[in-house]
Amino acid sequence: MEFRLLKYFIEVCEELHFTRAAEKLGISQPTLSHQIHLLEDIMNTKLFQRSGKKVYITQAGKILLEHSKRIFYEFEQAHAEIKELQGLSRGRLAVGCSGNHILTSSVMKFHEQYPGIEISIMDLSTEETIDKLFNNQLDIGVIFLTKEDERLEFIPLFKEEFLLVVSTEHELAGLDSIPFDGLRSIPLALIPDKFLIRQFIDQYCNEIGIKLSVKLELSSLESLRHMVNVNTVATILTKSYLSNLKDPTIKSISIVDPIPQKTVGLVYRKDAFIDSTMKMFVKHLVEHFETYDCQYI
Repeated sequence: MEFRLLKYFIEVCEELHFTRAAEKLGISQPTLSHQIHLLEDIMNTKLFQRSGKKVYITQAGKILLEHSKRIFYEFEQAHAEIKELQGLSRGRLAVGCSGNHILTSSVMKFHEQYPGIEISIMDLSTEETIDKLFNNQLDIGVIFLTKEDERLEFIPLFKEEFLLVVSTEHELAGLDSIPFDGLRSIPLALIPDKFLIRQFIDQYCNEIGIKLSVKLELSSLESLRHMVNVNTVATILTKSYLSNLKDPTIKSISIVDPIPQKTVGLVYRKDAFIDSTMKMFVKHLVEHFETYDCQYI
């Protein structure tokens, strides 16, 4: 079987639309349909079902998709190892990160040292990053440490702290710290509970038996910061995010008793081949946060 057929098959699975998949592949829709029929003949089963204009993957198709992704992953790993043997680096890294602000400074310094290496950074949730690692769409993630996964290697970088943030005009702006229990009576704007930051905050609330007064939910740290400036609500943001801001209109207040913290670290698949490019990047990040962790802790 030719790799081309599996490539076409994966594209249809991702798009669930033959015309869009054909456009992305640079071939005609009839050609793509013919190639999928050839693959179905080889596998002796239907890989897709149509219901009106919608396309669905059959159970057999789901099994083939899982194995096809594994085939391409192993091919890419072999390619990387061969280039390493030849003394070449891949020259490109795809990184998922729970907030691009975490990597801004370190990546700038890395680029100064290794200008020939391309780095693509995607701002993703922890769950999205892990999913893309397993689907071979990322090389490395920088995420909040959650539950252990024996398939992943995790290297701690720093402890992230969560701070209460208010406008300088807010009645609490004169405080330097506030007990966690004191948050219960403050109108808050928070990130939705599908994000780990919010889940961590809710976890702390459950542990000490309080319920927060959440008036608004916004899907980015930046929008939360702007909401504080134009509203009477407060918010909770990460120290690493705030350390990169120079905004004289907001005030950060430490939360104590307890101090809400979570570990941020590097993560990658244990079965991944670690070439020289990836080794350099991992080493650089670890050393960077060892040197500059005073910015965050």
